[in-house]
Amino acid sequence: MTSSDEDIEWFDDEGKRVDGREKDELRETEMEVDVLTEADGSAMVEVGNTRVVASVFGPQELHPKHLQESDRAVIKMRYNMAPFSVDDRMSPGPNRRAKEIGLVAKKALEPAIEMEKFPTAGIDISMEVMESDGGTRVTGITAAALALADAGIPMKGMVSSTAAGVVDETPVLDVNGKEDKEGNADIPIALINYDEDGEHVGEEITLVQMDGDLTQEQVEDCIKLAKDGCRQLHEMQQEAMLEKYRELRGGDF
Repeated sequence: MTSSDEDIEWFDDEGKRVDGREKDELRETEMEVDVLTEADGSAMVEVGNTRVVASVFGPQELHPKHLQESDRAVIKMRYNMAPFSVDDRMSPGPNRRAKEIGLVAKKALEPAIEMEKFPTAGIDISMEVMESDGGTRVTGITAAALALADAGIPMKGMVSSTAAGVVDETPVLDVNGKEDKEGNADIPIALINYDEDGEHVGEEITLVQMDGDLTQEQVEDCIKLAKDGCRQLHEMQQEAMLEKYRELRGGDF
């Protein structure tokens, strides 16, 4: 722990975090689908002060043709942080970090998509970070999964994603920007949530990363916290999709 870490009061006398949450509590989260009229599928997810808009175009014919796969679709992923999304204004356009996060998101989502149903096709997924306060990659993955569902892309299950971290040697769920930058470590994960007849019947981890130095016990505690958080996000994703169909049917759904 650095000297700056020691100066920060990470928990108050009641054990609440710097933003008033419990150790195992997600930030206030809002989800909405069908937010872009020109996209085949779109979604906006707000987690605390982090906001990401995801869009999906396709399946459609992939060009140039030498990129096509004869037995499956090809995903093209774009992750971008708007210049105004952070306090220090960023240069517009993708950078190395954005490309790396886009690749991570693609690998987290790809196992859930039934790619074999669309041979030679391309599916374009874009994640635009409008506001950033920690957790942009996991919020982007959650939003992109919703946009895929909104586009009607067949999936084995809905992907949800969040991160747990360690501050002051204590595991916490859904690290915010301050906890991410100045805490000990964080572990983002993503899950495919398998449902059957309206019941949650299982899950598959498609992403685990670790940034920092943690004990085995802390890693296990963080993964457990993050999996619980993903299950909560999955319920919110389902509700966001249901809300769309309620509106289409005039509330009778």
